[in-house]
Amino acid sequence: MASIVKKRFKQRLSKLQRRQRRRRQTRKTRIVRRRLQQLHNQLPRLARLLCDSLAHAFTTATALRFGLLLVAALLTIGRHTIANLLRTLGPLVPGDSSSYRRVFSQRRWSSWQLARLLANWVIEQLASDGPLLVAGDDTVDEHRGPNVYGKGRHRDPVRSTHSYTAFRWGHKWVVVAVLVRLPFSRRLRALPILVALYRPEQEGRRHKTPPELLRQLLRVLLRWFPKRPLVCVADGNYATHDLARLAARHSDRLTYVSHFYADAALYEVPPKTAPQGKRKGRPRQKGAKRPSPAAVVARSKRQRLNVAWYRGGQRDVEAVTGTGHWYRSGAGLAALRWVWVHDCSGSHRDEYFFTTAVEWTAAQVIETYTGRWNIETTFEEMRSCLGLETTRGWTASTVSRVGPCLFGLYTVAVVLYVGLPRYRRLGVGVLWPGKQDVTFSDALTAVRRCLWVEWVFAIPGHGREFSKLSRPFQHLLLAGLTPAP
Repeated sequence: MASIVKKRFKQRLSKLQRRQRRRRQTRKTRIVRRRLQQLHNQLPRLARLLCDSLAHAFTTATALRFGLLLVAALLTIGRHTIANLLRTLGPLVPGDSSSYRRVFSQRRWSSWQLARLLANWVIEQLASDGPLLVAGDDTVDEHRGPNVYGKGRHRDPVRSTHSYTAFRWGHKWVVVAVLVRLPFSRRLRALPILVALYRPEQEGRRHKTPPELLRQLLRVLLRWFPKRPLVCVADGNYATHDLARLAARHSDRLTYVSHFYADAALYEVPPKTAPQGKRKGRPRQKGAKRPSPAAVVARSKRQRLNVAWYRGGQRDVEAVTGTGHWYRSGAGLAALRWVWVHDCSGSHRDEYFFTTAVEWTAAQVIETYTGRWNIETTFEEMRSCLGLETTRGWTASTVSRVGPCLFGLYTVAVVLYVGLPRYRRLGVGVLWPGKQDVTFSDALTAVRRCLWVEWVFAIPGHGREFSKLSRPFQHLLLAGLTPAP
């Protein structure tokens, strides 16, 4: 009898202890959430509005932690691991560090919905009315580790040459970036809005090539923005008939520009009626064969043009253009205009371009394609300033989320810089002879200093101590916290 009473007493005691433990945990959770909400409310106005617009992709608790990680990623210099992000803010981060790691590994939220919210914000704030110019390309992100999800051996176009091919182990990301012209830059800026991970071919699942992933991303943009016509430009790796046919099927909403082939097989439209004396059967899919672009260039007169070139300059070129229908067996015809370009300065090799907008001029095709190079600049700036290759997550959910979020961080930094008051932009960048544009490192430094001054040092308990410092020492402190990358 005594043993039964003792057992019941222990059960009741353990239940009481569990209840008290849950109450303490609930109390801690409320304190952490209240602190997170206070930090969110103290953000600068534009940063707070941006975080609020992106919060619809998360639950309330996850949105507050994601917003804190977003600001920490902007302030962090060096490796962009979760531990380093939390180390940057130090005691400002409430709660256990594991709750921030679970944002990417375990929490329920959709990367597609987050990308849509960011794309809406960018297009409404920065993209002018008219056709939306986007660039598609891929980049290789080196990632160490034997069990990393989606890892493969990819050709690195940055380190490769015509005679040497370099390979890297890591992830290949297919990126779609919107090209916008900002008032502080002479060239277009490529702001990533959609990212897809290319996974190497493997048994047991369907394999998607990078052109197929780009095709999928373009279809997503067509569905998200039904009232905005799109102009997509991509390099020679994406010069495929499938993408040209996609633009041909949506000719009123999508125009595609890319490299072309000197020996491409072009045809006329097939006749509607069969010639007399021919037996009736399956309708013809193509008409008479047209000369290849190389054959047309060899016998045609060249026109001389002055067009916008890479890096925002102008260049004299010679061009030859023609039209035709690109055919692939089983896929049909795609109407296009091709352009041959010769650089008169001799610094660039001869190239062929094409567009599915047959009514375009040669100058339009050349200037649209040369604007594509700005996405390569974006990739380089992300490696040098935002730690693109420094993440260490290896699970499927972490890899699939952290990479796209880093690309979106570039877009967020540019959006915040555009919204800064003028006095926050002055005296921040590094000057050198001949510099005319604001670089991304200048923009990121200005955003970082604004967050330190108007958020971290403005928090009650910090602002008074910071204001007591002399003005030269304040500038020295900010220069140490936000060095130019």
